[in-house]
Amino acid sequence: MKLVLPFALVFLVMLGCSESRSPLKLWYNKPAGDVWENALPIGNGRLGAMVYGNVEKETIQLNEHTVWSGSPNRNDNPVALAALPEIRKLIFEGRQKEAEQLANKVIISKKSHGQMFQPVGSLHLSFPDHEQYKNYYRELDIEQAVAKTEYTVGDITYKREAFASLPDRVVVLRLTASKPKSISFTASFSTPQPRATTQTSPDNELIISGTTTDHEGVEGKVRFKGLSRIKPEGGALTANDTAIIVNEANSVTIYISIATNFSNYQDISGDEHSRASEQMNTAFLKSFDNLAKAHIKAYQHYFNRVKLDLGVTDAAKLPTDERLKNFASANDPQFVTLYFQYGRYLLISSSQPGGQPANLQGIWNNKMKPPWDSKYTININAEMNYWPAEKTNLSELHEPFLQMVKDLSETGKETTRVMYGARGWMAHHNTDLWRATGAVDAAFWGAWVCGGAWLSQHLWEHYLYNGDKEYLASAYPAIKGAATFFVDFLIEHPAYGWLVVNPDMSPENAPKAHQGSSLDVGTTMTNQLVFDVFSSTIRAAEILKKDEAFVDTLKQMRSRLAPMHIGQHGQLQEWLDDIDDPDDHHRHISHLYGLYPSNQISPYTTPELCSAAKTTLLHRGDVSTGWSMGWKVNWWAKLLDGNHAFKLIQNQLTPAGTMPEGGGTYNNLFDAHPPFQIDGNFGCTSGIAEMLMQSANDAIDLIPALPDGWPTGSIFGLRARGGFEVVELQWKDAKVVKVVIKSTLGGNLRLRVSNEMKWNGGVLAKAIGKNPNEFFQADEIAAPVVSPRAALTPPQPRNTFLYDLPTQKGKLYTLTAN
Repeated sequence: MKLVLPFALVFLVMLGCSESRSPLKLWYNKPAGDVWENALPIGNGRLGAMVYGNVEKETIQLNEHTVWSGSPNRNDNPVALAALPEIRKLIFEGRQKEAEQLANKVIISKKSHGQMFQPVGSLHLSFPDHEQYKNYYRELDIEQAVAKTEYTVGDITYKREAFASLPDRVVVLRLTASKPKSISFTASFSTPQPRATTQTSPDNELIISGTTTDHEGVEGKVRFKGLSRIKPEGGALTANDTAIIVNEANSVTIYISIATNFSNYQDISGDEHSRASEQMNTAFLKSFDNLAKAHIKAYQHYFNRVKLDLGVTDAAKLPTDERLKNFASANDPQFVTLYFQYGRYLLISSSQPGGQPANLQGIWNNKMKPPWDSKYTININAEMNYWPAEKTNLSELHEPFLQMVKDLSETGKETTRVMYGARGWMAHHNTDLWRATGAVDAAFWGAWVCGGAWLSQHLWEHYLYNGDKEYLASAYPAIKGAATFFVDFLIEHPAYGWLVVNPDMSPENAPKAHQGSSLDVGTTMTNQLVFDVFSSTIRAAEILKKDEAFVDTLKQMRSRLAPMHIGQHGQLQEWLDDIDDPDDHHRHISHLYGLYPSNQISPYTTPELCSAAKTTLLHRGDVSTGWSMGWKVNWWAKLLDGNHAFKLIQNQLTPAGTMPEGGGTYNNLFDAHPPFQIDGNFGCTSGIAEMLMQSANDAIDLIPALPDGWPTGSIFGLRARGGFEVVELQWKDAKVVKVVIKSTLGGNLRLRVSNEMKWNGGVLAKAIGKNPNEFFQADEIAAPVVSPRAALTPPQPRNTFLYDLPTQKGKLYTLTAN
């Protein structure tokens, strides 16, 4: 006879208790209190919830991915077109401040500056006589995506478990106690939405319903409805107008569903009532155990693809907030593992196929007017959110972002036409749920025309990892459209003869030489972006055998783009002229886009530019806003300096509010700008992956930036360009001892390793010449213009072995140390 454990027992065993904690848990010995950044996030890509873990008065703060202010709208400024020649003339004449003043009048939107991501409200659970408690413990298990709170009152131990179900589209809570008839509480909804109400239904449901707010002249038309239904085991359930009271239950399961009338950025004709009810009715038929089992299975389908082991020390025995305080001085490599995997957890929880992309705060926000509207800032932040998607084996979760890019390639056509008289599409530096593409805020920030350029590179990058030509054909119109805009918008520089963008800027920074104005012409980042847009369009068209004449045009224009410049201080110039300030510590270092996420700058092919990039990073310094430090982890990894990359991780994993320059991390491991921005979490996860494996240049580079503190370890499941998966990578004493790679597409596998390897299946050939694998082709850039005053120190070549191994689709290849 087989012994079959009920899932309830198995689930409790999986959750564990405070004596047997999983290494991949955030845990604490005190509640969150009233500090939102102490609460623990759960999400399913559509719903987000923050679990406070407070004892007497628990709060579950709720978001839904389409609850935004406003309604379908456009925010173009058509006056821009007539004024464009004058703005260009002023900038070419060096009168940038005048050009910026004019741009504020004619380019910046006179309508909406973007809509706001808003909260739905909160579920409150009030427990009488729970003021005096002991043995408190709460956790977020990121291996199972379940939050738990446990404490003792008198001789009774209480437990709460919560998760946001991926397959069942609801938030679920279970309350249990060590003795029967011990669970009594009052449940109610609250909401900061001024046009919303809370009440109970005759069926003893809690209801929250309303319409989002107007904002900047755009009428709020998103209707939302939230339901909470309570299923007690034993005890009694009663209701008044706004609350449900449970008395003396043995256990309780609480279900929450939320829906809106939003269907897409043009269509808000959905029925929020039927949607919320359908989700609730379907989930309510299922037990907590069945919901939990399905949720964990769906979550682990993504999460378990990658495993990282950097070692564990006694430091890992402390609560998460104490580990954060100690990290800079402690030997706690497992905290890096936790932080790396937390980034993956957050992406799984905030970005699911068919939903909205993760915004500035992912899917978690408790403010009606959040910082920067918690929308999509596309001059770095939104892109950074998705840097981990492909390389950490979460490719499907890239889909919401890629779909947004396709949406913007449609809305951006009108902006391009009416504002700049050009074909193709473009976007400025922000967008929102409604896919606005006009210029917002002020010209200093908003007159940036390269949003479409950067976004389109994600479409191309997705192809480089999966090699799906059908997908590429679907993405090609958006990629081509981004290039078409610059074909029409580029203008010849009257002094230098290069094709440049005007007006232009290096996002959010301004040289002193321009009287505090950001506007300029032909900035380095823009030149790099246009080079990439043209190059990816050329390659996509050639793969798809399309648009030969257009490809010829792009090749001719690409050859006339301004090259990168190395300035008098040995720095990579941010602007076309040599006006960088070595004492500038600005958070945006946009001109290093060419180092990462682009691959135009490489220690192996452009040593002078690497030297200049390193000088720029040293000038800017390490400590900055959280997202900026996340980007720096990637840059130092690309410069093959693992110790400096780790130094940035240490800076990032510093308690928020303790560094005058900003940055750091909150107790729940949310990234601090400050305030909270989720991009830094994703940027660091990407950077840690780049330290362990890179595939942007001509080869898959194993442990290219390993810091001294991680001499031995392993990682399983990273993905590389060309359809390769690093199924297993083990290293010891900073040498690769074993690597197993799966080829999903076939083709040449070129490996760069710091020590000699052997292939168990035959002869391992030394690589010669260019990599024949089409996914590793690099477009040659122009030689940099170098100031005669520049002192350059090219990086010392890393001693590596370069191997070629022909592969077959679907096969595994195992290499071991020689």
